[in-house]
Amino acid sequence: MTKKSKSSLDNFKNRINKTLDGGRKAAQKKRHEKGFRTARENLNHLADANSFIEYGQLAVAAQRSRREYEDLMTETAADGIITGMCKINSEIVGAHNANALAIINDYSVLAGTQGFFHHKKLDRICELAADSKLPVVMYTEGGGGRPADTDVSIQIAGLNITSFSNWAALTGDSLKIALNNGYCFAGNAALFGSADICIATKKSWIGMAGPAMIEGGGLGIFKPEEIGPAEMHYKNGHLDYLADDEEDGTNIVKKLLSYFQGNAMSWEEHDQSKMANIIPEDRRMGFPVREIIETLADKNSFLELKKIFGRSVITGFLRLEGKPYALIANDCQQLGGAVDSEASDKVANFIEICNHHNLPIISLVDTPGFMVGPDSETEGAFRRMGNFFKRGAKVDSKFVAIILRRGYGLGAMAMTGGSFLDPIYTASWPNGEFGGMGLEGYVKLGFKKELEAEETEEKKQALYDKLLAKMYEVGRATEAASYLEMDAVIDPIDTREVIIKAFENFGA
Repeated sequence: MTKKSKSSLDNFKNRINKTLDGGRKAAQKKRHEKGFRTARENLNHLADANSFIEYGQLAVAAQRSRREYEDLMTETAADGIITGMCKINSEIVGAHNANALAIINDYSVLAGTQGFFHHKKLDRICELAADSKLPVVMYTEGGGGRPADTDVSIQIAGLNITSFSNWAALTGDSLKIALNNGYCFAGNAALFGSADICIATKKSWIGMAGPAMIEGGGLGIFKPEEIGPAEMHYKNGHLDYLADDEEDGTNIVKKLLSYFQGNAMSWEEHDQSKMANIIPEDRRMGFPVREIIETLADKNSFLELKKIFGRSVITGFLRLEGKPYALIANDCQQLGGAVDSEASDKVANFIEICNHHNLPIISLVDTPGFMVGPDSETEGAFRRMGNFFKRGAKVDSKFVAIILRRGYGLGAMAMTGGSFLDPIYTASWPNGEFGGMGLEGYVKLGFKKELEAEETEEKKQALYDKLLAKMYEVGRATEAASYLEMDAVIDPIDTREVIIKAFENFGA
């Protein structure tokens, strides 16, 4: 090796080091003092060891005309965004299923703002995602557009930038998971909100404008922490998961991604005999449906999304014998399992994402129907519940429905994709009960004249009880199955086995 070539190699290594944490000690220290990780620390946690191939590592901010190049190499390393391809979850799904793309916005570079070369790098990785259909994980911390890239003389407002449309256009082809920690304003918030699944840490603030833009618009002076706190977004249903910190958030990202990558190479089953006694004999009593879900699923495989929003329906992912499935389930301990407007929005969005990526869906049904009444209608129930039907009607993913107890009205139909005939298999537990509406209301409405004709309240109550008992008998699971309104009645203990067989025999 000649002296000249050795010098070139040394210069190259020195140049690369300026982009790494080892060459940016001050920036690393500042992050750690805030209790945060560096962008590359997050990347190292996300990507499998030695699997990352980086794009555009040597980029710097387009500010050579106003700053020393030597300074730009360190202070604006990679122009504030790390992009590349990698493997994620090889140990779970196998290396052949683990391919993914990663985008890490780096807040230590000019507050994570988006500059000229930053956008070019983002566009490049979005083009690769569009071609490959690989999933993409983005860390979105940052302050939006950057006005200080003085080298750029070929644009005025920069409204011809294609990064936002390129990212959004991946919807339905490449799964997009976004994780935010810290401040996420303006353009960064737009990217975050365009993801399929949005996760934020408890120390996140997400808004379509930061303090400077709000003040500039004459809307007042606010601290960053007053704008879009994560807890608020989670409560309102705009976050899928609220993580403790970057480490927890990255673990959740990896687990979420794994469901869309394929089968787990190992799994462990719960004792299914517990299923026999979870639902109480008294039909009026609630029960913890999550206990059914956890028992049904492979051990430690269930992950719930939007837990405190639209609480009458649970959404999440699980595995059966290592195979990934999406799950929706009524929670009778919330609104009695009635599907309200928030739950309708939540499930409609969830099944649309699962359908885009061909993830089979399991529905556990126990509902008195859609939530009704004047208060419900003020929430635009007819549109939001109608949207639930629209999304269900477009589901091409294989669907299996199990009625745990109550299957009433339009709400039960929506939970099965629009009709009990839409799933590839619809079965009920023996204590299932069915009707076009809640049977109590059905008796009061359908036999109104007969009830009003009774002379005393005692006789009216006796007739009501008699008619109600008759309707329960007529609407029980075995009777509904005998009229072929569903495919089968099954032993609760066999639920896991039946679901697995149904999907396997249908090629799912």
